[in-house]
Amino acid sequence: MPRLSIEEFLQGPATAPILDVRAPQEYAQGHIPGAVSFPLFSDEERARIGTTYKQISQDRAVLLGLDLFGPKMSRMVQQAQKLAPGKEVRLHCWRGGMRSGAVQWLLELGGFQVQLLNKGYKDYRHFVLAELARPHPLVVLGGLTGSGKTDVLHALRQLAQPVLDLEGLACHKGSAFGSIGQPAQPTQEQFENDLAWHLAQLPTTGPTWLEDESRTIGSLHLPTPFFGQLQQAPLILLEIPRPVRVRKLAEEYGRQDAGALASAILRIRKRLGGLATKEALAAIAEDDMEKMVSLVLDYYDKTYTHSLGNRAFVRVPSDTCDATVNAGLVLQAMQASVAKQPE
Repeated sequence: MPRLSIEEFLQGPATAPILDVRAPQEYAQGHIPGAVSFPLFSDEERARIGTTYKQISQDRAVLLGLDLFGPKMSRMVQQAQKLAPGKEVRLHCWRGGMRSGAVQWLLELGGFQVQLLNKGYKDYRHFVLAELARPHPLVVLGGLTGSGKTDVLHALRQLAQPVLDLEGLACHKGSAFGSIGQPAQPTQEQFENDLAWHLAQLPTTGPTWLEDESRTIGSLHLPTPFFGQLQQAPLILLEIPRPVRVRKLAEEYGRQDAGALASAILRIRKRLGGLATKEALAAIAEDDMEKMVSLVLDYYDKTYTHSLGNRAFVRVPSDTCDATVNAGLVLQAMQASVAKQPE
């Protein structure tokens, strides 16, 4: 089979799974979204081969690789049959070298049709960086903490609006409390891979909705070119009364572990100040979530208001956190704003 460009490879049939033959550690660091780990060598075996290559010779490294590969051949073909009953796969290693070539030979010997990525995972990373820098039509949904912006994004998706959930991709809600109830965050490399993948799927004819974010989401950071686009995109600011936001957040965090909430408070104790920290911890101990939330909002409201700086935005006031109602309001505001733009 001919070697494919990254564009041809990604557009391959959904029935042909992507098999990543790199070592497990490489796959864990970052992989093509949806790819299956199908390692030719374990992490330890890869290290042994690399050491042999550097300290002895390439020929000895190749022979060692063949010794390790041989006993695995039957099992790998059997595994591939389970992953691809139609016997068609897409395959790649790091840069389209010996590892993918060896597995391609093996699977073709086993009757598979193999589509090989020409320059391997390295080429996907080039695709990622290009996609993150490519201009995208965006519209940003802003608002103070507790405004229910993520819920509104989900409601906009139900209205057939293109949506990009950055916090969903980052597995973090953005604040000191953002990791509570969330799975572990991906690596920075994987976050970029997933973000670029989703950007590439978005329509180019109209704007995509996403939430206003700071440069960092938990331990991850938004790539500089993409963050610049987010900062320059039109901003729709949802304005929800503070008491409504307090009740919403108190209900959400009241379901969470008290120890996790206390740890989050301690992470921002320098910003809250000693007295507010002490009162917030006491409120958690007394199960007074509204008081805890109110104390924390004093800090987050000031921080977000300051972050707006001189950015222009369209205000959308609402007296509810009903996501369906607010999705309609912000969509109407965005459409009205676009209609006012000079042709």
